This record gives sequence, C-alpha cells and structure tokens, in this order.
Amino acid sequence: MVNRQRLAREFRHLAGLSSPAFGEGEISRYLQQRLRALGATVMMDDAGERIGSQSGNLIASFAGDNGNLDPLLLAVHMDTVGPAENVQPVFRAGVFTSSGHTVLGADDKAGIAEIIEALEVLRERQIPHGPIEVLMTVCEEVGLLGVKHLDSALLRSRRGLALDTTGVDRLITAAPAANKMRFTLVGREAHAGIAPEQGLSAIAVAARGVAAMRLGRIDFETTANIGTFHGGEATNIVPGRVVLEGEVRSHDEGKLAVQTAHMVTCLEQAARESACVIDGRQVEVAVQSEVVSDYPRLAMDVDAALVRLVQQASANLGRPLQICAGGGGSDANILGSFGIEMAILGTGMTKVHTTEESVSLEDMVRVTELLVEVLRLA
Repeated sequence: MVNRQRLAREFRHLAGLSSPAFGEGEISRYLQQRLRALGATVMMDDAGERIGSQSGNLIASFAGDNGNLDPLLLAVHMDTVGPAENVQPVFRAGVFTSSGHTVLGADDKAGIAEIIEALEVLRERQIPHGPIEVLMTVCEEVGLLGVKHLDSALLRSRRGLALDTTGVDRLITAAPAANKMRFTLVGREAHAGIAPEQGLSAIAVAARGVAAMRLGRIDFETTANIGTFHGGEATNIVPGRVVLEGEVRSHDEGKLAVQTAHMVTCLEQAARESACVIDGRQVEVAVQSEVVSDYPRLAMDVDAALVRLVQQASANLGRPLQICAGGGGSDANILGSFGIEMAILGTGMTKVHTTEESVSLEDMVRVTELLVEVLRLA
C-alpha cells in the first residue's frame, strides 16, 4: 500500500529543509500546509515565543471515522542537531545519506515522513481509523524544550507513540530519568612561575574529584558522565575557576539519586583535601553544585493495551516485534509525565547525530506499513 516514490520524495524534501533547534520556521510552515492538505486541523502553541524559537509546537488533529474512540497520539520533533545548514540528501543503492558535510536529519525527519505517508495511505485507501493527533515539537535536541513548554491540556490523547529511535519493528517501553549537573569550582589565582605557592588550582582539584568518580556504565540501569570541562586563563596563571558539566541517567530513581550524590561528594571531598595555609590563612577551593532534573523516567507495563496494539499490528503483518528498554531521553518522557501512555517506535534511522547518519527507503516503508496497521486497529 505504501507509495515508495512518494515516501522517498517526502523525505528528500524534508531533509533538504534546514531546521536546527530554534530555527524551525521553514519546516514548520511547510508542515502546517502539508498537514492541512491531508485534512487536519492544525494549531501552533506559544512555546516558540517562550523559548525563542522561530516556531511553536504543532498539533494536528484528524477526526477519524469514529469520533467516540480515544485519539492516538503520534509524536515527532522538527529540529535537528548540527551541522545542519544546506543539507544535501543523497540517495544511493536504496539508502539516504547526506553529502557528508552535514547530518542527514533522519532524526527525526524519517519519523515525520513515515507519519505523512501513513496518513496518505489511510486517505487514499479509505481505511477506517479512529481520531489521530500528531504532535510535532521544536527544540527537542536542546533539552526537550518544546515539549516542556507544551500545555498538556491541548492534547486529547491518553496514549501515543513517539517515532524517534533507531531500528525497525522495535518498540521501546522504558527510558531513564536524567539529572543535569553543573559544578563551579573557585580556587585562588597566582603567577604560575613566580609564586605558584600563593595559588590554589581549581583545575587540579576538579581533576582529582573527577578521577574519584564512578563514570560511564555504572550498572545495567545507570550511566554517568562529565561531558565538559572549562577553566583557566593562561598557562602562566594558576587557574582560579573551572566549570564542569555532566549528567546521570537511570531507570531506577533511587540509583539516580545515589549516583548524583556520589559525584557531588567526590568534588567536595577533593576540595577539602586540597585545603592549605597561604599567608597565614586557611584556603580551600569552593564548590558550587547545581543539579537539575532534565526529564523523568518513562516506564510502561509490557502488557499495556498500547503495547498489545502494536504487537497485534506487527503480527498481522507477519513480523516479530522487539520490545526493549532504551538509554536515551525523548519527548516521550515528558509526554508520559503528562499522564499520556507513551512508547517509542523505531524509524530506521542509523548513526544519528553524526555526518554518517543514514536511513534506507525499505526501512521507512516497513515502519510506515506498521504505522498504517496500528492506526487501522486503534
């Protein structure tokens, strides 16, 4: 039922539209027009004004053939990571890539194209279906800002699928919670060549604290990372200030709290151990720790009605469905916190967030076929 040429044409067009976070204006205007042409009522919220993006989140509503049924939500995001200027999609041997100088943008434009083609098929084949809501967010790649500023009262759906992960015939039913962390360490500057004993290096203390941390894969549910390390003025100055940024993710909220506290303690302990007397005064590096919840945990029972729905659709197509837990956060985490039952469906994209990103047309066809059957059954 899927029109391969139409799907390929749609994805190529979407990939060619520049849409970095905060710069989604062009793709937003196109999608509003495209969704209305498919019969949707489309509205834009005020998230763009509140976060400084060129567009707000888009919500498209399709009435369906039975208005008494609860709508099914399909969620994707419009923005991409960089480098994303002047993307030139290349189609070779059935696979889309970029020219190699930018990302392709299959994250998340493969999902957008698959939803559009599924809606085309429903209309073209006159396949009966229930109400559908399509949410297209902005600024997902920079901290899920669009969905965090979405008024949940604008959505009627109580269940939905986010098309935003790798793989095909793959459904993610659990994703971790995450804390963002920022540490500012302030020591004492001095001339590194003339009077180094008059200084107390913030970088040295930070390095000692980070070296004591458990980082990387902590266990099967938990990861931790220090991702940025900025400080110092010049090679001849004992550095008086350094800023570290990191994160902790876990499927277990207790483990999230323990690992977060561990990282804070390591830096505070390193600061205490660095204390010394300079000019008759006790001097110690000051540590300021900022911990912010980035997104909550997503967890769905594998026997939930939504999971059974996707399983039935997959079985009807004669395909196995992989059900698993994921390691990343997405709009689904926030939508889940609104009380919407959410799972994440693979779109076929690979090597995302790199210039080697790709997606095959056949994989997009498979996802679209599954999506059509889900919508028919829903």
